[in-house]
Amino acid sequence: MRLLNVVGEKCMRLMQEKMKNLDCRHIQVDEIWSFVGKKQKRVTLKDSSELGDQYTFVAIDAETKLVPAFRVGKRDGLTTRRFLEGLSETVSGKFQLTSDAYRPYIESVERVFGADVDYAQMIKVFGGSIEPGRERYSPASCVGTQVSIIQGRPEREPVSTSYVERQNLTMRMSMRRFTRLTNGFSKSLKNLKAAVALHFAHHNFCRVHSTLKCTPVMEAGITDRVWSLKDILRVW
Repeated sequence: MRLLNVVGEKCMRLMQEKMKNLDCRHIQVDEIWSFVGKKQKRVTLKDSSELGDQYTFVAIDAETKLVPAFRVGKRDGLTTRRFLEGLSETVSGKFQLTSDAYRPYIESVERVFGADVDYAQMIKVFGGSIEPGRERYSPASCVGTQVSIIQGRPEREPVSTSYVERQNLTMRMSMRRFTRLTNGFSKSLKNLKAAVALHFAHHNFCRVHSTLKCTPVMEAGITDRVWSLKDILRVW
């Protein structure tokens, strides 16, 4: 775990250094659930505030598949705002933003970006009955979506959260600590943050996207080659 934390810090510094003034046109954001130590319902007043539910906020560029910003924390207004502040530090110019219907985004987007963003929410409509006793494993099915224009004049066609939700699936498949119903969950928040940083550094710099035929940073013009994990560690 000490090695993981060192690598995680290197990955964070690399992305902060390399990913600045990005020209992104369509960004999708979402949150993915995990927990540290124990699930929220088992957290007591004596426990550390780091225990319980932790959410990873993720932003992805729909065109380059680059992840310009992410943040691990509680699913609340403060974490939402800090996540968007991190996004504002990496992206330059006006862009179109899409999120789900999580309400803290509305206030935070206006506070962080002002008029420099066209913002819409993709609202999912759920329906259908669930077999009794299967609620834990089978959430209600999505029967439709609605587009809600929150700010500016976003184009309706690019309003989607499909790419960021696919990235969430990749996280669950790639990191054991995000797999449900296992004992692989994170035991400390520091370890979780380090693992997430390593995942996104690999995603951005090392993993060749099947559609792009190159890495996201290559598609974004940040570098002209595929990096190895050794390259990432050599930088710092």
